[in-house]
Amino acid sequence: MTPPEIDGDVYVWPRHLASTTGTGDPALGPLLDAGWDMRRDEDSNVYMSAPDRRVRLGYLPEGEDDGLWRITAYKDPFGPPAWGVCFNDRAPTEFVTAFTTVLATAYEQGPDAYLARPLSGDDDHDPFLPVVPLLNRGWEIDRPRRGVFAVQAPDGHTGLEFTTGHLDPEDELTTRDARWQLWAGKSVNRPVWYATASTDTPVALLTAVTECIVDPAPLPRWREATSSYIKGMAQLTPIVPPAPTPLDIQRAVAPHRPPAVSIPRWSTTSRPALPGPSR
Repeated sequence: MTPPEIDGDVYVWPRHLASTTGTGDPALGPLLDAGWDMRRDEDSNVYMSAPDRRVRLGYLPEGEDDGLWRITAYKDPFGPPAWGVCFNDRAPTEFVTAFTTVLATAYEQGPDAYLARPLSGDDDHDPFLPVVPLLNRGWEIDRPRRGVFAVQAPDGHTGLEFTTGHLDPEDELTTRDARWQLWAGKSVNRPVWYATASTDTPVALLTAVTECIVDPAPLPRWREATSSYIKGMAQLTPIVPPAPTPLDIQRAVAPHRPPAVSIPRWSTTSRPALPGPSR
């Protein structure tokens, strides 16, 4: 089997420093495969919706702010969102893809899955489940300010914050003042990329993202497209093409034979042969 083509010339590690791939196709794919409707506007923004219109996604390269990905779910298609998630325009595409992949599965399972509210004491819906994959990979607990519980990556350049207390539902959907916030950069106040999730976002969807963040595999990127902020912070390793297999070598050294000449079969529709030259 031919190995998949690697889209990049360097690997970036840790992967939370990789930034976006610059294309939305990988993250849209799981929803397209699940039969979701897709349309575009004249500015090339993409809008997707589930068959019952209760989950919607916007991929907005020409949006009003840096919120490139906006995903919302509804109990009533004509009511306010039950939860909302946003990834900005430099968030690694693989993290968005992890989210949409699990979202597609949750939608197939029904409202009890894609509208499942976090619930303390419930093993499957405990609000702190998304933190577990990070703690298992050595992230450290932090309390950056009052009312905020946080964990931070060992390199100090990425964190996950959980804000306690009451939050305004509208602000959670339109600003970074949300229940959950992921960020990467030199500080939370000026992140290079961020993602936010409102209070009732199902923990399974968030856990898919945190598991993807701590996946030990580096991410491929084009060197010239890597962000300047990762200089001196990320490890860049050249992508070496795989060594040829014995079959590859055999094919390369095999003598080139001329292509076989196709001789038409005689039929009643064939043209008669032309007379040969006179001797």
